[in-house]
Amino acid sequence: MADANGSLKAPDGAVWVGPAHPFDLRDAYVNFRADIVLETVPSKAILRLTADSRYRLWVNGVFIGRGPERSWPASMAVDERLIMNLRPGMNRIAVQVYSPGHSHFAYVHRGACGLMGWLETDGEVALTTGPHWKARRDWSWSDRVERVSIYGTGVEDQNLCLAESWLETETLGWDPARVVQGATGPIWQGLRPRATALPVEEVQTLDAPWQVRVGPAVAASADPHLDLRKAFSVCQSAAAPALLTSGTQGIWIFDLGESRSCLGGVELTAAGGERLLISYAEKLRQGDLLLPDPDTYCRMRTTDRFTLRPGRQVVEGFTPRGARYLVFALEGGGVAAEPKFHVRLPVTPVVERPLPRLDPRLQGVARMCRRTVLNCLQDGFVDGVWRESSLWLGDAVAQDWALRAISDDPRPLVFAIDMAAEGADAEGLLPSVLPGEVPAYAVTDYNFSWVELLAGCATHPGVAEPEAVWQRHWGTLTRMLERMALARGPDGLLRNPPGRRLFLDWSPMSRAEPNLTLNLRYLHALQLAAGMAERVGRTADWTAAARELACALQGHKAPDGWRESPDGEPASQLGLALLVLTGMVQGDAAVALATRVVARSLDLRDEPLVGQPALASPFMHHYLFLALQSLGRRPDIHAIISARWGRWVQEGLSTTPENWSIDFPDGSACHGFSAHPLGWL
Repeated sequence: MADANGSLKAPDGAVWVGPAHPFDLRDAYVNFRADIVLETVPSKAILRLTADSRYRLWVNGVFIGRGPERSWPASMAVDERLIMNLRPGMNRIAVQVYSPGHSHFAYVHRGACGLMGWLETDGEVALTTGPHWKARRDWSWSDRVERVSIYGTGVEDQNLCLAESWLETETLGWDPARVVQGATGPIWQGLRPRATALPVEEVQTLDAPWQVRVGPAVAASADPHLDLRKAFSVCQSAAAPALLTSGTQGIWIFDLGESRSCLGGVELTAAGGERLLISYAEKLRQGDLLLPDPDTYCRMRTTDRFTLRPGRQVVEGFTPRGARYLVFALEGGGVAAEPKFHVRLPVTPVVERPLPRLDPRLQGVARMCRRTVLNCLQDGFVDGVWRESSLWLGDAVAQDWALRAISDDPRPLVFAIDMAAEGADAEGLLPSVLPGEVPAYAVTDYNFSWVELLAGCATHPGVAEPEAVWQRHWGTLTRMLERMALARGPDGLLRNPPGRRLFLDWSPMSRAEPNLTLNLRYLHALQLAAGMAERVGRTADWTAAARELACALQGHKAPDGWRESPDGEPASQLGLALLVLTGMVQGDAAVALATRVVARSLDLRDEPLVGQPALASPFMHHYLFLALQSLGRRPDIHAIISARWGRWVQEGLSTTPENWSIDFPDGSACHGFSAHPLGWL
């Protein structure tokens, strides 16, 4: 059980174990095995398990699940699973652990690979990880791979001719698992219970391909994704082949109907040595499937490779990816492959409320947003399912607003708050990616998003004691705002700390400093913090700081209107909305600004317009709606949603994209922050 601080204590004898070689780290897949003999089947068996970085678990040859939840090394998340398939006599627990050997946007690497856990049967500890476990690196997985993108882990390249059936066979020749450290220590400092719901994996057969292509095989290179791109250029649409001869290949494409977290797999027969590529794509361009170009900014290579062994086999990768379109490219081997395709669909369970009854256009928007927010709910909120599956601190504001419309589950909200606080740097500033050491994406205004998440606990239907959440993080809140105060210039305005981004947004609005929008986000955060301080009886100077900042911001007001920076560009649509939301502009002047904000959104031209404020992104329309709500203009909110999100429904989109247009390379067609209208409907 967790203690009062949320920490989890492991039983005596439970230690972190790893492979025999301590430097088996880079794109390493390590198999662990332990046997336990039971006289009878226990009435209740609980297995608690964590790993660095990810694991797959089988008990008695049956796949149980994967994990753990994303976490910082200082407090590793421990999954708790009820094990239902134990039997009298010998029971075999098998765990495969993957170590990328590098940090990415959902993981912080600490130079070690490890597994830690324990099994309780009827309340007694029956098994712990230790040197009596067996371990062996699985060399069927290549470590000479590229990263799947700038955000993620390695591409998977497995030679099944080298793979052993290790789940049930004897472990003769395996090494004793090496003890890496105790349950807590210098690498993994602490343990905590998993904070979010365990995913449930649905397996669906794929019977009706969206498209089949056939053509000559492409010579293998070191990059399977480039091989697939070449294959598409030489293969033409055709009927599904009953037999692929040597020197040919077939490509099967399946449309899931919406972007989902998914893992493609297939059962087939091979002569041996043929290559199978499994790839993930999200959108079409001019009717053709768009495969990402790894030479663009995100460097996406969403294609895994498997070299087949002779005979019938099931092929499936380790890491769920994300896609709307699943692609299987199979080389011919001169035998009837008889492929049976399937997909694993991890789903994070939530207890839902039904959608509201709306007019047909808004009902379509609500359904589209619901699909998006649920598909972007994994171990916490993730931005999108295809490109990265990262938990961005700022995105969580809009995603929480959407989720609370259909569920009272507060866990994703509290998880984002806690993870951000735990990752605060030495200066007190919060990370933008949770967990992540990503200095290239250190975003200043995401610190203010965290204050909004804290304040949002007061209105969340599932947070019974918001004050308890605030008190737990009061030190973090105070340090962060103290650090921000140090970044204010002689004019009283906030300057962006060196090396950080002001904000992340697709809008073409000005980033010139001192920036109106950044300072208004700061002002909003100070106002919210002052309200929390008053509610819990804390002494703070945030009300006075907010008044001083509001006074300093008057310098952004020119005779012809507000500007993003003194003598700079006119205020953006987001800036105008924040002037209303923060009370900087009130009365008739606020009504006039709100009318301009509404008019710009209802003008469906997305490009910059002369004499009009820079259009806010779908994400930042959440703040526009907050401002309009403060003036009681809810019909305008619904009108904008109907016009702009309704346009997507009319175009047949199943999920909300990240921007008004996603024609740019690697633009995401399923992005959680764009689903916030669900909360406004």
